Amino acid sequence: MAVSWGLAHRDLSDVKAIGVGEVLWHRGYKYLTVVYEISAGCKRLLWVGKDRKESTLNAFFDSFGDYAKNLEFICSDMWRPYLKVIAQRASSAVHVLDRFHIMPMLSKAIDKVRPEEVKKLEADGYDPVLKRSRWLLLKRPENLTEKQSVALASLLEYNLKSVKSYLLKEEFQQLWEYSHPAWAGKFMDSWCRKVMRSRIEPMKKVALTLRRHEGLILN
Repeated sequence: MAVSWGLAHRDLSDVKAIGVGEVLWHRGYKYLTVVYEISAGCKRLLWVGKDRKESTLNAFFDSFGDYAKNLEFICSDMWRPYLKVIAQRASSAVHVLDRFHIMPMLSKAIDKVRPEEVKKLEADGYDPVLKRSRWLLLKRPENLTEKQSVALASLLEYNLKSVKSYLLKEEFQQLWEYSHPAWAGKFMDSWCRKVMRSRIEPMKKVALTLRRHEGLILN
């Protein structure tokens, strides 16, 4: 009753910014699409729908109605159905792909590089320097414990693809420090060229994805 009353009486006229995302709600890759208001001074859940299809997000915009014209900013990940629907239903809003939708891609790439390199080092008879190093390479340096920081410093002395991938990931963090899109774009181009020369396939796939979505990232 409380939820029904709240939905009937809530005011959506001042919603200027929304975030569109997904949550895994059941094993077997069953997702929900969630839409939040992320306007300055107001963070609230607006809508939840089953699946993460074009029809799902279209259902949100159908329920949102003419309020979509008031949207100034929309934040989402790179899921293609979301990108397509947002471009069709809210083309006047600035569509942003932000840091917390992008950096996990780089972490996932490292998660692909490291296990393969662990197996190769073991097969070639080298010391297992990468074993139990996953979180050393995935966590931000400032979030490491003192013991982990020492272990990471030792690991970075090795010329390994996993180490190179980590350094590329950390270098990419510089993108978020730029305030001018032209300079951010130059940095992205330089970073992507470096990655494409690295011969590290999972990282190269990330660079290609970032190039395809450069405009939304620079937003």
